[in-house]
Amino acid sequence: MAASTRARVVAETSGLALMTRETVPIPTPAARATSEMVGGTARLYNWNCFHYFGSASNASADGAGLVEERWLGHETIDAFGRVHVVCNNAGVAAGGGIDHISLDNWRWVIDVNLMGVLYGIKSFLPHIRAHGEGGHIVNTASMAGMENGLGFSPYGASKFAVVSMSEGLAMQLEPHGIGVSVLCPSFVRTRIGESGRNRPGRYGQSQPLDPASPAAAMVAEIATQIEAGIDPATVAARVLTAIRENELYIFTHPGMRAKVEARFAAILTAMDRVEAP
Repeated sequence: MAASTRARVVAETSGLALMTRETVPIPTPAARATSEMVGGTARLYNWNCFHYFGSASNASADGAGLVEERWLGHETIDAFGRVHVVCNNAGVAAGGGIDHISLDNWRWVIDVNLMGVLYGIKSFLPHIRAHGEGGHIVNTASMAGMENGLGFSPYGASKFAVVSMSEGLAMQLEPHGIGVSVLCPSFVRTRIGESGRNRPGRYGQSQPLDPASPAAAMVAEIATQIEAGIDPATVAARVLTAIRENELYIFTHPGMRAKVEARFAAILTAMDRVEAP
């Protein structure tokens, strides 16, 4: 990617969002490094992911998304000119498990975590292809998209889907000189555990967990792990390196190999059971 690359989109940790018109200077060393990479003129947009799908007064998430994704792309291009780097960083969490299967939880998580990434791609990919200068798309998944330690979970399902989406996108965009990375972090110090604070009303109220239930114990453990997680700036620096090196998979924590080896081994074992005709 040329050093003169000029336009960029940066999402805040909580997720892909509706972009407001206000901009602020990039504050962190990692973000400043990104600015230097793309020509020194990048600015950080203040985004609010949960409003990306419209307020409670909107008739449907689909209708809100169709209108707002067009506005998102046009506003960014008007502000910066040609866009080269897009980071689709979408993430909310809601309860899963088998004791209380909430369709509202599943719809909300999939609308943000999966459809948010899709809207970002749909907004900017035609523009990147049209200007012909190459570019890079980063989609945020999770280690939960590589191994399903969360069990029956809308979060895990959405992140597995983002990994698949990114792998397919990378294959098709390589001939066009557009790179794709999928970010699969483990625990990072963010407020994702509090994402319910911005849950739109159309998805209903979150159901309280029985404090004695396994689900409540898992939520408490995840909160502890998030609090002890790595700094988001460390993740940002790792993403910057991956963009420069055109890496498909971005991992952020050591020791993650063991998390996926058991799953891969089980898949290979199952394949080996199939006898040739």
